Amino acid sequence: MPADAQPDLSHEIELTPAFHDLDPMDIVWHGNYVKYLEIARNALMAKFGYDYPQMRESGYAWPIVDMRMKYVGSIHYGQRVRICATIVEWENRLRIDYLVTCAETGARLHKATSIQVALCIATREMCWVCPPVLFERLGVKGPQP
Repeated sequence: MPADAQPDLSHEIELTPAFHDLDPMDIVWHGNYVKYLEIARNALMAKFGYDYPQMRESGYAWPIVDMRMKYVGSIHYGQRVRICATIVEWENRLRIDYLVTCAETGARLHKATSIQVALCIATREMCWVCPPVLFERLGVKGPQP
C-alpha cells in the first residue's frame, strides 16, 4: 500500500433477524436495530484487533456518547440484511457510519451513526484526542503536531 493510501476502514456483515426480534406488527422492533449495529461495530473493530477485550487491555474504554438513526424501510422476519460499518473519524473521536441494506435486492433499509470517545480506565477521564493505540490498530496517521 502506498504511504499516502488509507486502509479500508469498513467491514460488512450479513444477518437474518430472529423471531424474538419482531414486534406485534411482524417486523423487527426498532430498538433491535441498535443490537444489529453493535454486532457490525464489534466485527469491524475485531478486523483491526481492537475489540472490547483489546480496548480494555490498552487501558481505554470507548463509551458511545451519541447515536443517530434513520429508519428508511422495515426489516422482516427471514429477510437477510447486510450491515456495512465504516470508520469515518478517528482523531478526536471514533465515528462509525452504518448502512443496512436488503441482501437480496440492495434496497436501503436503515442509516445510522455512532460516536465513541476514549476514556482512560485508570482515571475515568475523557481523552480529547484518541490514544495512539487506535491509530496503530487502524493503520492510520494520528494528529500531526
